[in-house]
Amino acid sequence: MRILVVAACPLPWPRGTPIRIHRLAEALVHRGHEVHVATYPLGDQGTPTPYILHRVGRQTSTMDARPGPSLKKLLVLDPMLVRKVRKLLDEIEFDVIHAHHYEGLITALIARRTRHNVPIVYDAHTLLATELPYYDLPIPPKLAERIGLWLDAGLPRRADHIVAVTAGMREWLTREGAASDARVSLVQNGVEHEHFSVPASQDRGARRRRVVYSGNLAEYQGVDLLLGAFARVRAEAPDAQLVLVTDSSPSWLGQKLEALEIAASVSIVQVDFEHLPDALVEADVLVNPRPYCDGLPQKLLNYMATGRPIVSFAGSADLLEHENTALLVLDGDIEGLAHAILRVLNDPDLAARLGANAREEVVATRGWRQVADRVERVYCKVTSERPHLVARPRA
Repeated sequence: MRILVVAACPLPWPRGTPIRIHRLAEALVHRGHEVHVATYPLGDQGTPTPYILHRVGRQTSTMDARPGPSLKKLLVLDPMLVRKVRKLLDEIEFDVIHAHHYEGLITALIARRTRHNVPIVYDAHTLLATELPYYDLPIPPKLAERIGLWLDAGLPRRADHIVAVTAGMREWLTREGAASDARVSLVQNGVEHEHFSVPASQDRGARRRRVVYSGNLAEYQGVDLLLGAFARVRAEAPDAQLVLVTDSSPSWLGQKLEALEIAASVSIVQVDFEHLPDALVEADVLVNPRPYCDGLPQKLLNYMATGRPIVSFAGSADLLEHENTALLVLDGDIEGLAHAILRVLNDPDLAARLGANAREEVVATRGWRQVADRVERVYCKVTSERPHLVARPRA
C-alpha cells in the first residue's frame, strides 16, 4: 500500500508520540509498504528514516519542541501542514491516510477535500479532556477540560477508523458514542527491546542508590509529585540519588529542590536515544510519577525493556501488574510512592523479580513489527470498504 502519515510534531524525536509514529512508519516500510510522512520542520537529523519525509518550512535552532498546543503551531505550522498534505494528495495516489493526534486528524480532514476519497485512520494517543488542562494555555483549566471533552466526543467520529493505544481509551470512545465498536481497534505501543538489552556496570555496590525518571518535565508528568516522594525517600535512605533523564529545560526545578532540601541529591542528565538504555539500566528503581493517563507512556515500555524494577502511579500504567511487573501506587499518593521506592531499594530479590518479569512480558508481546501487523489489518479493513482503492502488492 501507499500510506500518507500526518504527524503534527517534531520527527524523529525522543518522546512518546514521535517515537510511535517513527517506529510504526519504519516497521511498515520493512513490511513492504511505501510510507510518506508529512511533518513539522524540527527533527533529529541523525536518525535514519526509511520512509519519505515531507517537512513544512525549515528547521531553526529556536524552534520549540515542547509537547502541547501553541500559537505558532496553530497559526503557522498547522496551516502549512494542511497545504503540504493537500498538495501530496493532489500529486500522489494514496491508499490510506494515517493521522496521529488531534492536530494530525484536523489537518487530514481539512486537506482531504471531497474529490479525495482516501480513508483516514485516526491514531488516538490520548484524550484531550485529561491532558489539555495541564498545558500553559490562556484559558482556565476547567474550560480547557470542557473543550477537550467536546473535541474527544466530536472529532474522532470524523475518521473512517480509529486506532486506540489503550483498552481504556477504546472503551471511552465507544461508550461516549465517538465511534462504534467496529470502528475502533486496539493497537498498543511497541518498544525496541533489543536496543534496551544492555548490561549494567559492575560497580553497583560502590555507588549511591539511583532512583531514575526519564521523560519531559511538563506538569502532566507529575515530576513535582516525584520530588515530594524523593524527599521522603532521602529521609530514610540518605544515600539515595534522583536522576532526571530529560531534554526539557530544568529552570523551574531550582526553587523546588531547595525548598525540599534535596538539591544536592538530584542530578539532571541529557542523553540521546542511542545512549538512553545506558542511563536507564543503571537505575536501582525506575519511576513513572504520571497520574491518570488515557494513553500509554512510552517511558514504561522503555523501562520494562531494560529489566530494571519499576514503581508507577496506577492510573497511567494499564499494562503493568502490581507485585508482578511493577509496584503500583494510587494516583497522587506521595507517601505511597516513597514507600514503594524504598521497598524496591531495600529488597534486591523483589527488584530482580519485578525487572525480569517486566522484561519477559515486553519482549513477548511488544515488538514494533507486531504493532505494524495490527495496523496493517486496520488498513486492509478500511481499504476493503472503499472498492475503488486497490492495495498494491508488496515489493
